[in-house]
Amino acid sequence: MEKEARKNNCLIHCITNPISMNQCANAILALGAKPIMAEHPDEVMEITRTASSLLLNLGNITDSRISSMRLALKEASATGIPVTLDAVGAACSSLRKTLVRLFLTSGKFACLKGNYSEILALYDDTYKAAGVDAKDGIDEELIRRAVLELSKTNSCIVVATGKVDLIASDGEIREVTGGTAQLSQVTGTGCMLGAVIATYLAEENSLQSVVNACAFFKACGEKAATDKGIGTFMVNLLDALGGCHEA
Repeated sequence: MEKEARKNNCLIHCITNPISMNQCANAILALGAKPIMAEHPDEVMEITRTASSLLLNLGNITDSRISSMRLALKEASATGIPVTLDAVGAACSSLRKTLVRLFLTSGKFACLKGNYSEILALYDDTYKAAGVDAKDGIDEELIRRAVLELSKTNSCIVVATGKVDLIASDGEIREVTGGTAQLSQVTGTGCMLGAVIATYLAEENSLQSVVNACAFFKACGEKAATDKGIGTFMVNLLDALGGCHEA
């Protein structure tokens, strides 16, 4: 794999959900960077100040975590640290959708990420889904319009993940194909991709970095695919992340 996977011990600050925290930390480590999952409001600004990248993941919302995200975003925006916002559940919860919009208007973001349903919900206020997974059968052309418009409105890179990842910035849209259906059969793989994107952005804040991160993760998914079950797949995925990093 590409040498972009080598991240030179960058510190990646993740305020994320406890469901996938371990997977995200291990994905960052596999790329050669260092994760920290600090979320107490009294320390997040200090931690963020020392980081090379910040990931905010809405997968599990608490009052304390919301407060920490606001403080970390303020610090990252003031110091120019690239911020990735993973809009987990924005299609199923008015609270999460409101938070995404609040964050987008109160700080600077390098990347906004979500699955097709989450991105569509941020584009179309009438759209609703059940749970955090994307609905089947969403029109890809509609998602293309959504990522382009959201990228323009919010002046950041926008990623819509699915069978084909659609990535937009400055009126340009890029596609990343590949992967495996098993990536959607294990909890936390979308969060892991958010961590991978944040790690790539630590080295270079650009559209190409995000495209490379998505392509890298899909390639690792393909390499990890197995007929032995999803537990084996997850182990294989971590092995692939580390193995591709060393290749």
